[in-house]
Amino acid sequence: MAEHVDNSDPKGESLMEKIADKVHGDDSSSSDSDTEKRKPEVKPEVEPVGSEPETLKNKVWRLFGREKPVHKVLGGGKPADVFLWRNKKISATVLGGATAIWVLFEVLEYHLLTLICHILIITLAVLFLWSNATTFINKKSPHIPEVHLPEGPILEVASALRIEIDRALALLREIASGRELKKFLAVIAGLWILSIVGSWCDFLTLFYISFVLLHTVPVLYEKYEDKVDPLAEKAMHEIKKQYAVFDAKVLSKIPRGPLKDKKRE
Repeated sequence: MAEHVDNSDPKGESLMEKIADKVHGDDSSSSDSDTEKRKPEVKPEVEPVGSEPETLKNKVWRLFGREKPVHKVLGGGKPADVFLWRNKKISATVLGGATAIWVLFEVLEYHLLTLICHILIITLAVLFLWSNATTFINKKSPHIPEVHLPEGPILEVASALRIEIDRALALLREIASGRELKKFLAVIAGLWILSIVGSWCDFLTLFYISFVLLHTVPVLYEKYEDKVDPLAEKAMHEIKKQYAVFDAKVLSKIPRGPLKDKKRE
């Protein structure tokens, strides 16, 4: 019996050790699995084939290659607010005044000098009679304010106009020197179209049409620019294709003048 008991102890101890090892092994595996579950999965970023960068995808083609809003393109400030009808009362008043002037000179065939003289005659007569009538009716005479033209705004307008005229003259000089064939053809085509339009109507009517277009086209474009820009992009691609064909067949065969060194940029 004593020998049986002594022989059974090693087997019992080995069995208990196996069980303990198994329990510890399960605990370690479960702890390892828990730590693996706690770790966030990091998926490699794989870009799809043929995908464009985000900057190129977000970049939308705009008419005339503009990158600013329509309000900034028009110069911002009050003139742009008037053209884009930010204040409908002011825009309607300006457009109505231009329409009244056009009706006076074109429809009623009024002359500018005659209109100015008639306005001055009526104004002076009313003020003169009113000033003399106050002595008989014992009322205060009308207050006629002193009017002075501000020097600052007039000088700014004159300076801006001078700068634009200088730019136009420099552009005409550069075109006349035979350096820029594209600009030469564009200016000739523009002047030819302008001469045709000028033969249809006089200067005042042309100015009034341009004024009305400034008050209608920008606000309509700002409202529907998402629909207009894709159509304009297709038209520009087609124009570039036709110009490339015209350049290859005609413009490239025209002899050009000697080029001079240009270091203006």
